[in-house]
Amino acid sequence: MDIIVDTSAIIAVIADEPEKSAIIRQTRGAALIAPLSVHWEIGNAFSAMLKRQRVSLEKIHQALAIYKTIPVRYVDIDLEAALMVANDLSIHAYDAYLLQCAIQYKKPLLALDRDLLGYAQRKGIRKIEVGI
Repeated sequence: MDIIVDTSAIIAVIADEPEKSAIIRQTRGAALIAPLSVHWEIGNAFSAMLKRQRVSLEKIHQALAIYKTIPVRYVDIDLEAALMVANDLSIHAYDAYLLQCAIQYKKPLLALDRDLLGYAQRKGIRKIEVGI
């Protein structure tokens, strides 16, 4: 089974958040797919943590080492179609990229972001909800 994975789920695993075990259970044996933007969103999340002094550079290095072990296949998506999704739902492009990825590859979306899951439902995208 292939699953489209959101930044929120990857960060939860890397940061050892309470949802980590449930995410690992839900994705065991699955191939993880994400639009290219997710890679950069992870960098942005770490950058924000550093800026707010919520984490040390040493912890970021440790987190990146964990991140590198997560087998995510990054794929390109149809930018024009993603922008149509963004316009249709009045959402940011980064959310639309994930939705377009799920539409384009016809795979379910795993995310912790409730708004994103709501948008997925509005577009008829299968969702994988993570219960703790």
